[in-house]
Amino acid sequence: QVQLVESGGGLVQAGGSLRLSCAASGRFFSSYSMGWFRQAPGEEREFVATIFQSGASAVYTDSVKGRFTIFRDDAKNTVYLEMNSLKPEDTAVYYCAAVLGGGIYRRSIDYDYWGQGTQVTVSS
Repeated sequence: QVQLVESGGGLVQAGGSLRLSCAASGRFFSSYSMGWFRQAPGEEREFVATIFQSGASAVYTDSVKGRFTIFRDDAKNTVYLEMNSLKPEDTAVYYCAAVLGGGIYRRSIDYDYWGQGTQVTVSS
């Protein structure tokens, strides 16, 4: 069983930056691939980024490539999402997710554990 707690969301102006954190409880964090998803009001939850269990590989949705970076610190059981050059269309609730295994997972259905979400609001 893994529990995930996100933090770091907030209100930021367009062009600004935020770093989201997702702290995981439980054992064997390094065995999990981790992902970030987001959901805007009235929209479906969408994939943002994922990182392989070893941290060796990461995949991003096209709209955030070059602006967002996902990385992990297995010693701290934490995965991060560094967000730069934020745009109003990045406004959403951001969710952290975990799946046991060594793959690159883009679909929300692939993930077994979810955090409660953290709100990110980007003003124009």
